[in-house]
Amino acid sequence: MYEEFYRFGQPPFTLAPDPRFLYRSESHDHAISVLMHAIRRKEGFIVLTGDIGTGKTTICRALLQQLDQTTFTSLILNPFLSVEELLREILLDFGVVSREAVRSGRIAGASKHELISTLHDFLLSLIAIKGSGVLIIDEAQHLSPQVLEQIRIISNLETNESKLLQIVLVGQLNLLDVLADSQMRQLDQRVSQRAMLKPLTRDGVDAYVAHRLTVASSGGSPTFSPEAIDGIYAYSGGVPRVINLLCDRALMLGAELRASVVTPAMVDQAGDRLELKKPDLPQSRFGRLLKRLRLRK
Repeated sequence: MYEEFYRFGQPPFTLAPDPRFLYRSESHDHAISVLMHAIRRKEGFIVLTGDIGTGKTTICRALLQQLDQTTFTSLILNPFLSVEELLREILLDFGVVSREAVRSGRIAGASKHELISTLHDFLLSLIAIKGSGVLIIDEAQHLSPQVLEQIRIISNLETNESKLLQIVLVGQLNLLDVLADSQMRQLDQRVSQRAMLKPLTRDGVDAYVAHRLTVASSGGSPTFSPEAIDGIYAYSGGVPRVINLLCDRALMLGAELRASVVTPAMVDQAGDRLELKKPDLPQSRFGRLLKRLRLRK
């Protein structure tokens, strides 16, 4: 295992959404700021979108760590739930009911109205401690219209002064198309803040790789040559999940060769193993100038 060879305390390029490895690029930093600002202001709906593998789930995990103890949170990772199942999961995450009650107790057979009333009573009880509830739903583009409509309804739980529940919808870019549908107009109009994660730039890829190596290192770690970073950027398009896969495979090759520097050849071989296509890198201004000069000869 390359972790032992390079003396990593933990795998640096795991695909798990570990907040410790979050690299706060400009768009990632902006997204966290927007989400935190909206939650602190107790705004209703917040939407976070991004392409596949850009780090949306990691952002959710990092956000949960930044909220104080008076903020009760529910993170829903499975969007394929019925309305009743969703409400039970929220109550379970908030600590209102136990897992046993969800499985076989009174809550297991409770009606939608009873579940909403229980949720409402709990949220009202938070007013005394100046607390709030935050519901985060990942992969929200897969939510059924019925569940989305129910989410809109429970977003109406409020006092005269503020919302009792903040709802963060997190999803791929087509979540925006889902919300733009005419049937979702009432929900879309309630969205107060929107943020979008973007792929990393070439310099962002360099900083991202260095950041993850530093977090995982326990004394000694390899380096990636500038040309290797160019290759990683070309293969991945700046998408963190693909960067992780490439770097992981390249480090495996590096350990086999007992190399302290990851080279472009290792990145290319890693790309081949992952069956990734490497587009041509954009030419530099100097390179384009040389090409024009050659054509004139």
